[in-house]
Amino acid sequence: MRLFLSLSILMLCVVEPSQAQQLRGVKNYLNSFIRDTADISKPQFLVYPTLGYSPETNTEIGLSGLLLYYHDRDTTNRLSEITARTFYTLEKQYGAFLEHALYSDRNQWFLLGNIRYQSFPVSFYGVGISTSLSDEQTVSAQQLLIRERILRKVKGNFYAGINLDYNLTTDVGFSNPQPQPEPPRLYGKDGFQNLGLGLGLVLDTRHNVLNVRDGYFAELALINSTAALLSDYDFQYINVDTRYFETVRKNQVLALQLVGQFSWGEVAFNQLPQIGGPFLMRGYYQGRFRDRHLLATQMEYRFLPLPIGFTDRIGTVAFASAGTVYSDISAVEFRHLKGAAGAGLRFLLFPKKDIYLRADYAITREGNGFYVYIGEAF
Repeated sequence: MRLFLSLSILMLCVVEPSQAQQLRGVKNYLNSFIRDTADISKPQFLVYPTLGYSPETNTEIGLSGLLLYYHDRDTTNRLSEITARTFYTLEKQYGAFLEHALYSDRNQWFLLGNIRYQSFPVSFYGVGISTSLSDEQTVSAQQLLIRERILRKVKGNFYAGINLDYNLTTDVGFSNPQPQPEPPRLYGKDGFQNLGLGLGLVLDTRHNVLNVRDGYFAELALINSTAALLSDYDFQYINVDTRYFETVRKNQVLALQLVGQFSWGEVAFNQLPQIGGPFLMRGYYQGRFRDRHLLATQMEYRFLPLPIGFTDRIGTVAFASAGTVYSDISAVEFRHLKGAAGAGLRFLLFPKKDIYLRADYAITREGNGFYVYIGEAF
């Protein structure tokens, strides 16, 4: 089981982008970060180095950034965020990620997506919920992944638009080409290119996507990939993601999420729905279980912040999740359900924008996981 340790060292700068060339020394930095002295309407930019370790990568170093802003500096608009991360490991692995949730004036347009490039060997255990840790092998590849949702407000909090998914995977190498007895066919094992287009529908009442205290989010995404779209494989993909948030008591938030992912056709091995990672089913290695269909749910109870006297910037979270993957859409077997649970600490990074740094520790029957990120898992 991979254990990922990421220690975020916040030692560079927190400034408005317009002042990026006019840093005024350590005092201004400390005031901006520790006291959050910036006007709430002004954009804020945070850059910080990261240090990590995992058995697969050895020591990892990197640089991360976060940009927060309100369109036209109007705080009645929803908070937009862009996060970026680069990394390099002692095993000569590297990558760069860029994720965003952007709102236009009066929230008329909503752009939600991510871009990832990585040269990164990953552990692969085969397909299905019954795979064991002994099935583990290494798959190396160069990957460029682009997922973008371009959505227009239809009425109220309802958005509709197009989804675009692009996956270019090259230089694929399996350490064991036959990972399981009589394995299902693995599409994409020699590399591939897929471009999928489809319909996106979103119902979204969140004002701050990095820390939701009240509201809900529901997404239905329909993706079709065919040779007519310059794809090497034909497949269809449906993603359903529903989230609910409620402030139960002052500074106490209940968060719930239910996810369903369903695919048909020639689905490449690294595009199959999968369990694990820092956002869904924490504690399991990302991609530990994968198959054509996935059902998963998770809940959190958040104290943001804790009612302690000496500071109002420390919080905590307890969470639990359960999920499964399966091959037959009509025969989901809940007896194979996997579970995880854990807790985490929070540090209020930007008090005026209500943004926390999270550190989560999750426990599963196969091992544990530790994660550090800015913003909640969902």
